Amino acid sequence: MLASYTAMWTEQMKAYRKADAKGTDLERYVTAEALGQFRNDLDRMKAAGTVVRGELGHAGTEVTGLDMEAQTPTATVRDCMDISKWQTYSTKKDQVLPMPSNQPRRYVATAEAQKWEDGWIITTFTPDGAQPC
Repeated sequence: MLASYTAMWTEQMKAYRKADAKGTDLERYVTAEALGQFRNDLDRMKAAGTVVRGELGHAGTEVTGLDMEAQTPTATVRDCMDISKWQTYSTKKDQVLPMPSNQPRRYVATAEAQKWEDGWIITTFTPDGAQPC
């Protein structure tokens, strides 16, 4: 399960680095609902002329819920997202944009997943910037 979550983030970072999901395997790891969330982010980035540089860190990523008895097995993942080495870069201004001063650098995110025939797939992803970790 965690391997699918990690692969999702690998593909998501590829997309964030160019503000476009084309050429990534993101669709392999997320449902249409979760993909829609990420595409909204990418559309906002593209409109603003921004991309992401640097790395997204993860700490204490763990499966906090698992139901293998359900008709479609489900899992919940809790992650501590670390954006301290993540930069928003303006392609229009050719410069790194400062992070908002109230933006926590480490915060909790939760993902829900289902076990499908081809493996685990992320159905929702919910960052909680108000919950530092």
